[in-house]
Amino acid sequence: MTTTSAMTLLLNGDVYAPEHLGHQHILIGGGTILYIGNERPSFPKYLGVEEIDLEGRRVIPGLIDGHCHITGGGGEAGPASKVPAPTAESYRKAGVTTVVGVLGTDDVTRSTAELVAAARALEAQGINAYCHTGGYHLPLTTLTGSVRGDIVHCDRIIGVGEVAISDHRSSQPTLRELLRIAADAHVAGLMTGKAGILHLHVGDGPRGLELIREALTVSEIPARVFNPTHVNRRKALFHEAIALVKEFGCYIDITDFPVAEGEDAYSAADALEIYWESGAPLDRVTVSSDGGGCLPVFDADGRIVSMDVGECSALMRTVRELVARGRDLSATLPVTTTNPATLLRMERAGKLHVGMRADLVDLDGLMVVT
Repeated sequence: MTTTSAMTLLLNGDVYAPEHLGHQHILIGGGTILYIGNERPSFPKYLGVEEIDLEGRRVIPGLIDGHCHITGGGGEAGPASKVPAPTAESYRKAGVTTVVGVLGTDDVTRSTAELVAAARALEAQGINAYCHTGGYHLPLTTLTGSVRGDIVHCDRIIGVGEVAISDHRSSQPTLRELLRIAADAHVAGLMTGKAGILHLHVGDGPRGLELIREALTVSEIPARVFNPTHVNRRKALFHEAIALVKEFGCYIDITDFPVAEGEDAYSAADALEIYWESGAPLDRVTVSSDGGGCLPVFDADGRIVSMDVGECSALMRTVRELVARGRDLSATLPVTTTNPATLLRMERAGKLHVGMRADLVDLDGLMVVT
């Protein structure tokens, strides 16, 4: 819900910020958290402060989904296979308050301009929305003609992606090409204070993360710029990704997609448990939904044989599953709150502290308050 009063007082919440603060009252106004404390503030009636009693329900930061197809995905099996764009309401119902839109295989009939327009539409409906420039293929689909121009001149564009590697659908980028894109993203990020990352779709090809490892070995570009996603799609790939984090310190992104019994892949929940037990840095892993994207299965000749669709609700599903397994909520939340906020340089998102953006989720009632 979007509150209609100038100020709203949320009473009696069990607050996870994401650290557990316990029983707290939260005052929000102008889209900002103004107060968090266990003493109930009082106000004169003429201020018209709206009060909502949460009755001890858990309150968490709004989830950040760093990989969404906000214009829809698909298209690998022709125009009829294009997936419709998720709605703002579908994100709210999933407890997601911030999204980053990407283009996938179809960066011909879908464009960066369309992503920017979709992000602005979501903003108008109360979702914090950004996007990356480009898509799977080179030359990149841009708005201004260059990566740096897009990030510097367009408020919604914060990085580049999802550029495909180790995938039969990619442009088979060379090391030189990858380094040039990463360098442009990094410099534009420095100029603007934006994320400035190269978000990389990693397919199930045998080369895995080889190109990223080469780039990190031969260049001066910071490791955080190279951000591989879908790294849990093969078990060996995921262990390779953990090793990459330990050696270089980059961020990796786990995708929450359906995993069948016996499949050579890890579910998001299983991957996170393996990651946490590996000793890799806790702050260098994120989870995203691929919401609105096509999840295809191909045969040996590269023809699509079946497809599923990513769901916006995936992040909340993973959080709930890990808690049901006995994981502490405050330890589980960072992969969908503080970790992506840090990677994406969203300084006012991902935490429930005074001065932060007032993106809150009533976890037990699944009510979003902004």
